[in-house]
Amino acid sequence: MKRFFTARLLTAALLTLGAPAHAANLTVFAASSLTDAFTEIGRDFDRKTGNRTTFQFAGSQTLRAQLENGAQADVYASASDAQFTPLVGKLITARQVFARNTLTVIVPRGSSVRSLADLTRPGLRVVIASPGVPVGDYTRQMLAAVDRAGTYGRDYSTRFLKNVVSEEANVRQVALKVSLGEADAAVVYSSDLTPSLKGRVQAVALPGRFNMLASYPVGVTRASRSAPEARAFVAYLLSADGQRTLRKWGLRAAK
Repeated sequence: MKRFFTARLLTAALLTLGAPAHAANLTVFAASSLTDAFTEIGRDFDRKTGNRTTFQFAGSQTLRAQLENGAQADVYASASDAQFTPLVGKLITARQVFARNTLTVIVPRGSSVRSLADLTRPGLRVVIASPGVPVGDYTRQMLAAVDRAGTYGRDYSTRFLKNVVSEEANVRQVALKVSLGEADAAVVYSSDLTPSLKGRVQAVALPGRFNMLASYPVGVTRASRSAPEARAFVAYLLSADGQRTLRKWGLRAAK
């Protein structure tokens, strides 16, 4: 509660000042699954503050590597702590969780795939993300949970992985394979079932006991040349308006 109260105060203070005399140019590195939500949030934030925000969307692991190799950014928003926490104190000033997400399976509209059991059918083409990609790691955690439960057999993950025909570098590429008809099923985030995608694919819900809850951390980089404005962007993510937009695009509240 204190985090949200502080964020609201900071956002309100910044926005009541109106556009700054010299608008800042912000660069935000953000996980691919945030593409739609952050594009809208960026427009709203810039309109209210007068700043100019540019986004670079990619897999969290790719963005982390770029930061570690000297890429310039003001804010880093990751889809997992594994790709974020090692940077805190070194390249990132602090960590705040601003959203959460869950997994879902998508299949082409009209598909006969209805459950996890169907994903091990011989010959089914499945696409997932590569190891190290947050959604790929969450997928493998889900498979391990299914194996432990034994609901679909203790070797479920082995049979599932035999059907994997491609492992992608970010979640949007995973979803694209299904929408283009290049895969029969894919594991993505619930937020990746966007309005533009819903006309071509349908979701297969994962039982709650097997699903993963992904936390999304964000922070200002230590190398930011516009740290006050970067902190304002983070505060906007945590504000009522920012959280409303994140929910609109299928993400869950931070708390």
